[in-house]
Amino acid sequence: MKTTHEQLLQQLRWRYATQKFDPARIVDPATWAALEQSLVLTASSFGLQPWKFAVITDPQIKQRLVACSYNQSQVRDASHVVVFAIRKFVDEVHVDRHIDQMTQTRSVPRESLDGYRRYTVKYIQSLSHERAFEWAARQAYLALGSFLTAAAILGVDTCPMEGIDPDQYDTVLDLPASGFSTVVVCCAGYRDATDKYATTPKVRFDAKDIVQRF
Repeated sequence: MKTTHEQLLQQLRWRYATQKFDPARIVDPATWAALEQSLVLTASSFGLQPWKFAVITDPQIKQRLVACSYNQSQVRDASHVVVFAIRKFVDEVHVDRHIDQMTQTRSVPRESLDGYRRYTVKYIQSLSHERAFEWAARQAYLALGSFLTAAAILGVDTCPMEGIDPDQYDTVLDLPASGFSTVVVCCAGYRDATDKYATTPKVRFDAKDIVQRF
């Protein structure tokens, strides 16, 4: 069933950065599978998908991550915790891996993508290490935005979190071993009935103040 304009806006008004999750409520497998696919389907620059999404449900690991999150309880109490990690190095090998996937998925000859490959490799190689990391991090935030919207549409509460120690997350999840680094985290589950922020009015600037039409 297609989501109507009003249904979309209603769910976006409903969502908020959940401060207190109900630890007894777990996102069901079918809903979570759809949310994972929302991550897989996220847009990215050049389509390169320079990321990994670590999904944590193990209570012991979540408890360890609380200490890496300035003791914020959302990490412990949420049904699922998603860690948005990026590749430390997006290189020619990764571009070729993506091109291999393109040829397989679209059934096109590899040589037809030579121009795309040259342009993409040239761009990636033109970036300094710092710029490359920033570029990849921006892609992770595209995925975060997609995830927040998809969760709202499905009635799943979320709390995006930058208040973490990325290096400690990397250590707990052993991400450096696979060449990835934590950027941002999002907790997902269902709000606790006592979370006062659920009914706190959403504060946003008026559209006339932030939307400019030409």
